[in-house]
Amino acid sequence: MNIMKKIKIGISSCLVGNKVRYDGGHKRSKYCLDIMNDWFEYQPICPEMGIGMPTPRPPIHLVEGNNEIRVKQIDDHSIDYTEDLKNFAKKTLPGIRHIGGYIVIRNSPSCGMERVKVYHENGNPSNVKGKGIFIAELMRLRPELPVEEEGRLQDPRLRENFITRVFAYQEWQEMVLKEMDINMLIKFHSRYKYLVMAHSYKAYRELGRLVANDGSKSFAKIVSEYETLFMRALKRIAPMKSHVNTLYHIFGYLKRDLTSMAKKEVIEVIEQYRKGIVTLIVPITLLNHYIKQFGNEYINNQAYLNPHPIELGLRNYI
Repeated sequence: MNIMKKIKIGISSCLVGNKVRYDGGHKRSKYCLDIMNDWFEYQPICPEMGIGMPTPRPPIHLVEGNNEIRVKQIDDHSIDYTEDLKNFAKKTLPGIRHIGGYIVIRNSPSCGMERVKVYHENGNPSNVKGKGIFIAELMRLRPELPVEEEGRLQDPRLRENFITRVFAYQEWQEMVLKEMDINMLIKFHSRYKYLVMAHSYKAYRELGRLVANDGSKSFAKIVSEYETLFMRALKRIAPMKSHVNTLYHIFGYLKRDLTSMAKKEVIEVIEQYRKGIVTLIVPITLLNHYIKQFGNEYINNQAYLNPHPIELGLRNYI
């Protein structure tokens, strides 16, 4: 994949500085526009404006009642936008088939990904937390799509996880979905083995069995199941223990070629990462150094070693 080509990302329109909020303002994200802008091309969407609401406009919120959560106008619960927002998600879907991820504004009754405030019909806060109606429907229709809230991108682990998923999903679309060829699926699986291992050893084994099909499933079925399991696995935050295990697996490919002093150096750095003395980028950088000298094509090509542009510095903080 050519990482210089910007990946198209859906984004809540207010986050790019568009004045589309209920109060006529915006929520421009410095991180999205000033740091990630070199890598992503944003496709702004405001579902509330999309269903014909003006700006400024009366605010809306999530309301719990009759065992369901709906989105209604705060000062008049007889005005219900739930079905309009769900239908807009369905209408939007064809125009965002190409995107590699979606960044949403938090706490929004239309776009909030999780923990959105919910109220009773009488206006009192509920103990229940909900999801924005539009993004919940979009995530139901496209469960494989990486989605994250802009506010959660301040967390180094969540940020690294989301961007890893975006780059992986973009490569999946370009290598496998575009070609729909068994050899490309095998090539993709080989490249992503250790990244999946770091996130879920169980998924690592299940994906291997899926690719080694016994002939009982069609190729289209295999691709569909692989995509679901692969993206679900990457959504899990990789724990330090799994990273250590993966680092040692990769180190195994170098043992025959490294001097005893170099082996000791690699082990010391991995153990420093295990103890929290250094961040993940340190053992990764050292392994990459030796892999350039002694690695074979298989290990050189592992996505785990460079899942996203190093310029983003994502592994400097985890």
